[in-house]
Amino acid sequence: MNNTSPRTRASDTRLTELVTELAHEFAGRAAGHDRDGSFPFENFDRLKTAGLLDLMVPREYGGHGAGLTEVCDVIGGIARGDASTALVLTMQYLAHALLARSLQWPSHLRERVFRDAVEQGALINHLRVEPELGTPARGGLPATIASFRDGSWHLSGHKLYSTGIPGLSWLAVWGRTDEAQPRVGTWLVPRNTEGIRVVESWDHLGMRASASHEVIFEEVCVPLDYAVDIRQPSEWSPPDAEQTAWFTLPIAALYDGVARAARDWLVTYLTKRTPSNLGAPLASLPRFQEAVGELDGKLLTNQILIRTAAERTDHGDTPSAHESGLIKLTATNNAIDAVERAVALIGNPGLSRHNPLERHYRDVLCSRIHTPQNDSILLAAGRAAFAARDHKETTS
Repeated sequence: MNNTSPRTRASDTRLTELVTELAHEFAGRAAGHDRDGSFPFENFDRLKTAGLLDLMVPREYGGHGAGLTEVCDVIGGIARGDASTALVLTMQYLAHALLARSLQWPSHLRERVFRDAVEQGALINHLRVEPELGTPARGGLPATIASFRDGSWHLSGHKLYSTGIPGLSWLAVWGRTDEAQPRVGTWLVPRNTEGIRVVESWDHLGMRASASHEVIFEEVCVPLDYAVDIRQPSEWSPPDAEQTAWFTLPIAALYDGVARAARDWLVTYLTKRTPSNLGAPLASLPRFQEAVGELDGKLLTNQILIRTAAERTDHGDTPSAHESGLIKLTATNNAIDAVERAVALIGNPGLSRHNPLERHYRDVLCSRIHTPQNDSILLAAGRAAFAARDHKETTS
């Protein structure tokens, strides 16, 4: 992933202005897409025009070669306008980041995916979760089966939570072979391949416009070399520190962005709301001033944690995997606390669908389900603490 271009104050400013403009535009459509559960195609047309769908594509393929710091800035900024759009964009960046590091993919397919993103704004996502398996991060073999016959792979299976499926061009499908000793890994499947069926079942509390529907593969024919990375199960190792940073920090930035949108709405509301019995805006009361100060403290903590870790990663001093996990846990918990506090401060208006705050509340709660989940993060951090102590005792 060391394909990053030098950052300058001028380029940072231009990027910030662009993302702010897009977020403002997306915010105007967010409530409608949320209510309908409809996919925001127009947002991705704008992201394509703005050159943000290939932000992570290496420069040799025509992309921007951005680093983790820029990615977190963009994701957090877009999330302030529409969290579902930011989630689909996050999956795009994470897929490109993983592809940039992979030594397994055939070079012509790596180039095609990257160039499709640059030239056509093509979206990609990894489809991994299954009804029986649950999240693959907790182990187990996938039930999606690839059979090799007549010179091609034939893929059959059932995937859940396929974020962004209406807009995807490429599906990176996690499955296993039907061999006596099955291999496990990724098959690259063009979205328009015959035999792919989408079940529009996504009807969740939050991230409603992400269109994270079910996808069923029924004897989908995949060319031989589109089995881009399949290995024996024992050859797969847990994500290393750099991969963990890429998988956790953008998610943390996304939900921090949701919380910042809630905070901004709250400040505006308190400034404009003038009860007749008070004769002054609610913002004039110390109680509300203190509460907003508390929110800003949580968000400042998030900013420092996420940016410091992202910049360290970009400079080759990547935090340990358990540190990145703890940053994700802390930042998302702070984001949830901030939005909950905003809702509690103003009562019924905070839960009215006429106001965006209730959508931000529903969206921010989704932070708890992204891998790695909180129990896994805390378990890894606790084990690391005891392992460090044991190592210190054995070497002293």
